[in-house]
Amino acid sequence: MSVANFFDEMSYGPAPEADTEARAWLARHEGKLGHFINGAFVGSASGKSFDTFEPATGKLLAKIAHGGRDDVNAAVAAARKAQGPWAKLSGPARARHLYALARLIQRHARLIAVVEALDNGKPIRETRDIDIPLAARHFYHHAGWAQLQETEFADQVPVGVVGQVIPWNFPFLMLAWKVAPALALGNSVILKPAEFTPLTALLFAELAAAAGLPPGVLNVVTGEGETGALIVEHEDIDKIAFTGSTEVGRLIREKTAGSGKSLTLELGGKSPFIVFDDADIDAAVEGVVDAIWFNQGQVCCAGSRLLVQEGVAPVFHDRLKRRMETLRVGHPLDKAIDMAAIVAPVQLQRIEELVAKGVAEGASMHQPKIELPKGGSFFRPTLLTGVQPTSVVATEEIFGPVAVSMTFRTPEEAIQLANHSRYGLAASVWSETIGLALHVAAKLAAGVVWVNATNLFDASSGFGGKRESGFGREGGREGCYEYLKPKAWMG
Repeated sequence: MSVANFFDEMSYGPAPEADTEARAWLARHEGKLGHFINGAFVGSASGKSFDTFEPATGKLLAKIAHGGRDDVNAAVAAARKAQGPWAKLSGPARARHLYALARLIQRHARLIAVVEALDNGKPIRETRDIDIPLAARHFYHHAGWAQLQETEFADQVPVGVVGQVIPWNFPFLMLAWKVAPALALGNSVILKPAEFTPLTALLFAELAAAAGLPPGVLNVVTGEGETGALIVEHEDIDKIAFTGSTEVGRLIREKTAGSGKSLTLELGGKSPFIVFDDADIDAAVEGVVDAIWFNQGQVCCAGSRLLVQEGVAPVFHDRLKRRMETLRVGHPLDKAIDMAAIVAPVQLQRIEELVAKGVAEGASMHQPKIELPKGGSFFRPTLLTGVQPTSVVATEEIFGPVAVSMTFRTPEEAIQLANHSRYGLAASVWSETIGLALHVAAKLAAGVVWVNATNLFDASSGFGGKRESGFGREGGREGCYEYLKPKAWMG
């Protein structure tokens, strides 16, 4: 039986993951969650709140406190009070807390994974098998740096109070990327999760307090864009770490310029996925599945620009389209699906509008004949071919399950096309000739380049972008320096 016929013969019934424990957690809070400040949940000083919804159904999940100036001031005051004693702890003492947090994540992994899938809309397989284990890995890894801080960073001291603003596409993993190094190296944190996905940050804060993390070391203030702006502009915050859109990142850079604040930005991308004619075509096709349809394409470093050498473009596109027919779209808690819901109707609308513009500019669209679930925010995996380098879908980040494809003839043309972007976050190069792959990789304007692979991450390896994809690194030794400053600066 051929591979195609094998897939045609297969059928999948739903395999739902129970959400009982997650719903019970929400019920214990009566569907209302406040800020987490100085070790306890507190309501918004203004009494304002906003709603967070389940992307797969559109149903209300919880009411969330909306942070105003008084709430941010209270969080900063708690963080400032806690930071000195926390920094004075020995590295091994802080490491014990981080090891406890890592074990806490592992112990409650199923609950966190289900809450994340409900709140974000991504498949439970991804939260369970990728996001949550990698988050635990970050806390374990940075506990090691805490233990080594006094010798490995002997001439450095903590930055101080850190404001961190994280996005909705990887809510819990981005929390780990930012909170773990900040706490490990003696800083205190005010974290603002995205308004679409605040639940796992609040769950983590609750669990961390139960595990004995000192009050004020970690604070979570929820809200929308104006809450983030209050954190960015606060005079008693020493550093801002932001992951999100390039447009917001640009505003943050303007607001912090001249303030003396340390700044780390991890922003948008339009990452090239380069396939040469000697590549393993089937492997590259699977790479595309991971590069652009993982997390519904809502990934900053998604391989959204396919650059395929002319000689293999027809067979590559044919195989890719055949593979797309086997993708399954369904409810996030169904363990048998590949793609789930887009995070919110406003994001779904943006994806639809950009795809329509791409087609209007001459692209050919292919979508598999997949029946989408009723209700909620869903979009089919999409391939746009015949795309021109200047097309809006080739230049702008769609942030959805949409791959756009162009062809090239020579390695030099591939490099030119790949670098024809204001972004520079990541890239993938696919070739069985390692010399060619490394030659091309060295010339790409990207912070991270994968060869015959995509979306490989580890806490020990720094990640970050070039150009308008930001600056600074997260993870690894280089990421530690983002939360330290030279002792000489102390005067």
